[in-house]
Amino acid sequence: MIDIMTAIQSLRPNAEFVVRENVDIKWLDTEQTQPTQPEIDAEILRLQAEYDAQEYARLRKADYPNIAEQLDMQYWDSVNGTSIWQEAINAIKAKYPKGDS
Repeated sequence: MIDIMTAIQSLRPNAEFVVRENVDIKWLDTEQTQPTQPEIDAEILRLQAEYDAQEYARLRKADYPNIAEQLDMQYWDSVNGTSIWQEAINAIKAKYPKGDS
């Protein structure tokens, strides 16, 4: 879940501010203006949608064999004329398909 602090940091990089209890914002920055609540709410929605759209990638990453294992699969595939590595990767990609978004 994207919080207010993350949204403000996205909207105003390097701004100085404090957020208490994920609600109360104390603006300390003299260089940048404080974002409005509608700007913050919109940024939370945008960042959450961006995060959600990458769920398939996070799930795939957790399921992929480590690099050493993948290299070993590729080596033995080249020696034996098999496609075990490709089949393993394709199975994970099929299990967690990339969304249309």
